[in-house]
Amino acid sequence: MAILDVKVPQLSESVAEATLLQWHKKVGSAVARDENLIDIETDKVVLELPAPNAGVITEILKADGSTVVAGEIIARIDTEAQAGAVAPAAAAAPVASAAPAPVSAAAAVAPAAAAIAMPAAAKMLSENSMSASQVAGTGRDGRVTKGDVIGAVQAKAAPAAAPAAPAARPALAAVVAPSFDLGERAEQRVPMSRLRARIAERLLQSQATNAILTTFNEVNMKPVMDLRNKYKDKFEKEHGVKLGFMSFFVKAAVAALKKYPLINASIDGNDIVYHGYFDIGIAVGSPRGLVVPILRNCDQLSIAEIEKKIGEFGVKARDGKLTLEELTGGTFSISNGGVFGSMLSTPIINPPQSAILGVHATKDRPVVEDGQIVIRPMNYLALSYDHRIIDGREAVLGLVAMKEALEDPARLLLDL
Repeated sequence: MAILDVKVPQLSESVAEATLLQWHKKVGSAVARDENLIDIETDKVVLELPAPNAGVITEILKADGSTVVAGEIIARIDTEAQAGAVAPAAAAAPVASAAPAPVSAAAAVAPAAAAIAMPAAAKMLSENSMSASQVAGTGRDGRVTKGDVIGAVQAKAAPAAAPAAPAARPALAAVVAPSFDLGERAEQRVPMSRLRARIAERLLQSQATNAILTTFNEVNMKPVMDLRNKYKDKFEKEHGVKLGFMSFFVKAAVAALKKYPLINASIDGNDIVYHGYFDIGIAVGSPRGLVVPILRNCDQLSIAEIEKKIGEFGVKARDGKLTLEELTGGTFSISNGGVFGSMLSTPIINPPQSAILGVHATKDRPVVEDGQIVIRPMNYLALSYDHRIIDGREAVLGLVAMKEALEDPARLLLDL
């Protein structure tokens, strides 16, 4: 017998612990080398833990929902055993919390055929991948009501009551907000994911430690839209990616940061750190919450390279595949609430950065040009900045520089 320990991988310096989300294998299961064993959630990303070698899982030391640290042993693999060689009883014990527990003794003995669910209850059962036989009905003739289902869902999501076991967290899918019929006063309580808790912590930190001020301006997007409409088909054919608007905002931001380096700087104690590179964070929504992957060296990237990278970030964020390296660092950020229809907002700085650009929905509005009222596609820009190191002059002129670059895209080519 050759036993191999399965350990939690090294986490980033800023991540002290992680949570085991869901085992994909159980004791007695055969695994191939590099096959994903379990998803591990940190406050930044969800990591996949591959099997270090082929073999059979002989022991699982940490169940779903356990809190772990880097290097901790969570399972063992026998690299010489065959599948099925492990006793079934041993396989069930460590991961008992992963199996849906019956809601009550009555539900455990009730025959499945006898369980009848009310229409609203049946819908909720379907949404939660449950059957009526798993729920003890309290309605007339033992019918399952929606209240019964709500109680069963809550019991299913709750951590198993074991003195030595850590409080279990729901898997990724369980964090989705529940749906209730109008008129009901039901509630459901689920713990925050590590990412959501980290977001809350960082936002409070930003508000408490930065002297945040926001300046606004409006930009006529017609020149960018005309340029995009003229070349979007050729662009997609040539580069294999659609020409969006975010790449123009990134390029405009870089042009402004070059002119006003303080907006690209950060505070470290009593020092101001000027960054000679332009790593732009792009705020992306994901099922787990807001994440901000970093576009490195944006001044050296073409429009096509920026569009491709943003597309990759979107897919990775959706699938939970962003790496710690892709979420670490950054000298400036861009948040595009316009994709959700936001007209105006004041974005919060992402520490330790000193500024963030908020982009909003582009809408046709009446504006005055050469003494005439005309209709133009306008976008409100918001630049939140840390007033401790960035004065109003630099902030306003920096935002004006972004506006001018977008209203005359040729400036981006000529470096003006």
